[in-house]
Amino acid sequence: MNNTNTLLEKIARAKDLDFGTIFSDSIELFKKVWVQGLVILLLTMAFMLPFYLIMYVPLIAMGVMDPDSFNNGGEPNFVMLLPFYGLMIVFAFFASIISVGLKAAFFRICKQKDLNEGKSDDYLYFFKKPYLGKTCKVGAVSFLIIIASYLLCFFPVIYAMVPVTLINVIYAFNPDLSVSDLVKTGFKLGNKKWLITFGLMFVAGILASIVGMLMCFIGVFATSAFAYIPLYYIYKESIGFNETTAIDQIGLIEE
Repeated sequence: MNNTNTLLEKIARAKDLDFGTIFSDSIELFKKVWVQGLVILLLTMAFMLPFYLIMYVPLIAMGVMDPDSFNNGGEPNFVMLLPFYGLMIVFAFFASIISVGLKAAFFRICKQKDLNEGKSDDYLYFFKKPYLGKTCKVGAVSFLIIIASYLLCFFPVIYAMVPVTLINVIYAFNPDLSVSDLVKTGFKLGNKKWLITFGLMFVAGILASIVGMLMCFIGVFATSAFAYIPLYYIYKESIGFNETTAIDQIGLIEE
């Protein structure tokens, strides 16, 4: 298992990355994991559905109590809308936690398929012991970083989205690091590889959307996971994966 100093040293020594190579490798890996990516998306939607329903309860209640609130001539009562705005924040908070856990599991699956490890797909790996608490903390910190970036205006959000997404990848392969170390490492890698990471995320996202729309729009569900695969290769090429250590081998023998 990498410690923080080891990760930071690897990032400092990281080679220059080739945009074309990572992009083509991402396409090849997508062919192996598109089904898993679709499952991740469907699980995300399923987990968020109850929060969507809860979020709209205040609006439904307001419509029942004051039917004219949503008429063209009516102005919604701001005080009555406060619970809705509060639930929106809570919704975004839980969405961040769910996103961190499921995307970390997806990156873990990408590694298994890329390296032909032959392990079963565990979509809820980071929602189980001993990682559930850490997943909640990473999701909360990611949420707070983005909120702080929004409060500082638009451009800090563009900057922060790169290290925040890389925190997720680093967590997937180093779940025993503390949250502060994950943030430190994410920003270190994000600062060093910001331009190529942003470029790959942008181009992969656009391509996934275009191909999905060409597949009668519903194809977006199948192609959306492609936007995250370049992040896996950025981690792989910048930090890499440790070989199995003697301690790990002992653990495998005991199992």
